[in-house]
Amino acid sequence: MKIGLDIMGGDYAPKANVLGAIAAHQLLSPKEHLVLIGDTQQIKPLLSENGFNPDHFEYVHTEEVIGMGEHATKAIVQKPNSSIGIGFSMLKKGELDSFASAGNSGAMLVGAVFSVKTVPGIIRPCLCSFVPKLSGGTGLMMDVGANADCKPDTLVQFGTLGSLYAKNVMHIDDPKVGLINIGEEDEKGNMLSLATFPLMKDNGIFNFIGNIEGRDLFNDKADVIVCDGFTGNIMLKLAESFYVMTIRKGFKDEFFDRFNYENYGGSPVLGVNAPVVIGHGISSPTAVKNMIMQSREMITTGLVEKIQAAFK
Repeated sequence: MKIGLDIMGGDYAPKANVLGAIAAHQLLSPKEHLVLIGDTQQIKPLLSENGFNPDHFEYVHTEEVIGMGEHATKAIVQKPNSSIGIGFSMLKKGELDSFASAGNSGAMLVGAVFSVKTVPGIIRPCLCSFVPKLSGGTGLMMDVGANADCKPDTLVQFGTLGSLYAKNVMHIDDPKVGLINIGEEDEKGNMLSLATFPLMKDNGIFNFIGNIEGRDLFNDKADVIVCDGFTGNIMLKLAESFYVMTIRKGFKDEFFDRFNYENYGGSPVLGVNAPVVIGHGISSPTAVKNMIMQSREMITTGLVEKIQAAFK
């Protein structure tokens, strides 16, 4: 197994990524290898400073980087030798089993679609995120920003993708899928939710439990929360702010500590033909480590193959 990591992506690159890789290495088996993609002239000294044997990693040298503010499509086309560009090229060729980066999220999404392509039958890949539950469990919310505007059949596919991830990676038996709405009643909502509800109800592929409201985000009503990317991104950013507020107020609570993005590593891109994980731009070493472990889990569970089979 070869897990690709963009060492140059993120606000604290390359140091945070190198330290995260070192931490992840301690948890990987001898057959699970990390491939660090980036400027080796910057990587090797950091490994030496931390007393880490560089022979534990594989390296692909590149000095070109896609900046956080660059136009995603233009950057992917114009910078094929960037760390993100090289990572996706290797993923496409089968030289990597997964690829993860805390760099430009738009470039990561475009790169995934351009290189390994969307799984046949899927309209649009989606970005998902994790939601802590009061009971101690974790939910999955999708989409959280890749698709601001969606059609009903796209949301139904998100339900299928989320159900497959929750079952195979999160190990939730028969995941409950809920549609975010302004009320629980069947006839509530905007045109999108009204058109989506009957399609989900009749789909027969996943366990649809009906409409759920914003207040259900952190309870056990649904394991998979489906919405368009515009709504999902707003809810995600609001949830992330809870943790920041508790820190600023000096309030210590186990539940709110679980809102810390570091715990989850990154957001999987579901619906493309290889495991791809996008990390937070401010990813710390802990977040990078968890992003790597999430990549490993997607590989070992054969998630992509199960998604491909479901959409044949």
